[in-house]
Amino acid sequence: MVPGLQHRSAGSFVATAWRGLAVLVARAAVAGLAACAQQPPTGSGAISAADLHWLDTISFGADQASIRRLQALGRERYLEEQLRMPVADPPALAAEIAALPQLQGDAAERTRAVREERQRINGLADDTAKQQAREALNRQARETVADASRRHLLRALYSPAQLREQMTWFWMNHFSVYSGKGQVRLALPDYEERTIRPRALGKFSDLVLATVTAPAMLEYLDNAQSAVNRINENYARELMELHTLGVSGGPSGSRYTQQDVQELARVLTGVGINLRGEPPRLPPARQALYRSDGLFEFNPNRHDFGPKTLLGQRIEPTGFDEVVRAVKILTREPATARFISTKLAAYFVADNPPAPLVDRMTATFTRTDGDIAAVLTTLFRSPELDRALAAPARKFKDPMAYVMSSMRLAYDGRTVSNLRPVMNWLNQLGQPLYGHVTPDGYPSAESAWASSGQMVKRFEIARAIGSGPAGLFAGDDGKPVGQARFPVIGNKTYYDAIEGTLGTATREALAQAQTQAEWNTVLLSSPEWMQR
Repeated sequence: MVPGLQHRSAGSFVATAWRGLAVLVARAAVAGLAACAQQPPTGSGAISAADLHWLDTISFGADQASIRRLQALGRERYLEEQLRMPVADPPALAAEIAALPQLQGDAAERTRAVREERQRINGLADDTAKQQAREALNRQARETVADASRRHLLRALYSPAQLREQMTWFWMNHFSVYSGKGQVRLALPDYEERTIRPRALGKFSDLVLATVTAPAMLEYLDNAQSAVNRINENYARELMELHTLGVSGGPSGSRYTQQDVQELARVLTGVGINLRGEPPRLPPARQALYRSDGLFEFNPNRHDFGPKTLLGQRIEPTGFDEVVRAVKILTREPATARFISTKLAAYFVADNPPAPLVDRMTATFTRTDGDIAAVLTTLFRSPELDRALAAPARKFKDPMAYVMSSMRLAYDGRTVSNLRPVMNWLNQLGQPLYGHVTPDGYPSAESAWASSGQMVKRFEIARAIGSGPAGLFAGDDGKPVGQARFPVIGNKTYYDAIEGTLGTATREALAQAQTQAEWNTVLLSSPEWMQR
């Protein structure tokens, strides 16, 4: 970033922030003629700026493989391929994920192991040994979250199923849980792997029902403690306001009342978690109504069997089938179709998405009974998206998109061995994985991520990525475990795709860089790179 290099949206706060950074970056990046000015490789096959921006939108950032695939297939067939990509990871990526030690087993096994270890610790006579054992157990719990983060980042960086991984990120924010609460961290790996990711491109009603039975969600929003005559309304309220209908009286058109929240909370009584490891004692008449799957259980002894009315529709007392009925009512409401369509358009297209696009997405959602892939097809084929991608100010990258796209460009085709620096960068940018305390999840709007402090942090991260391996090819002991070659961002991807999208000021700044590290830093901290 050098004097005169600004964000394109004139007068915006981002432009002010970038002007403030100019002095900082100029000291590091601008000092004469281009000693390391790079020449384009021969035989390059450039893609249009429009196709590059479209690819950056459907993925976490273009790389050489995705550019070649888009050129071979064209947008329509590329989108169809992304929507049909299997859930299973490619073999090399699957092997990397399988090697993560804390993700072995499932939530029930992890919970049982923790329970047994706590019992062992409580039996220790030596207070010092007891304290050390508790600290070790806490470290193991933190590493469970860290390994879940590594798995998420590996897929975001290296999976060819980029749209599925983006939608996994989207839904993990939409159905957000906080890893720091209670036993959530033990159930977190299963929540993403078995609840969210397999349904990220499926039917919205199936996804909602899966989250309703997810132990991580039930623990996080306190439904595990909700029972007849002791009802907790937290989850019912968020299920309506954040997950399906939107705020009552808000732009989605929802019109539910506090009575509806209370009725839904009654429906959800008995939907909880079994930490005992064995089923409850039930009278014969209710044994057939009991359900369990891993940590999840529906305990009819804790359920309110009175009749309920939700959004004007009567729900008969049938046990867990009441939950299935309530989810269908919520997900088929017109307000849900509009709320979800608006949020998807705001994530992919613009903070204030075009009303005609939202209308067509809403119609698709309603016609297909909430088929997520169909709604995304309407979005990615829309002329409104094309116009947004051609606008001077495009969709601003949130920290996840910024870090992932920078990594995919800088280390294209090379798998890093240590993702701890990447996790630290997301922490510094205020978007740690599974770290949002409140249930609304991380926002995607530019206003949430365009402060001067954020821009300073992004410059520092651009310099870290651009100046060397940054510990990405080292083990936890700091010793190299892989090829730690210097990132050369001025590669085929740059000349085929990125160079043509840069403004005059950015090109001039790049021409003045004296070293490869300075050149990398200027590109990764440029205003164009901050946008999809």
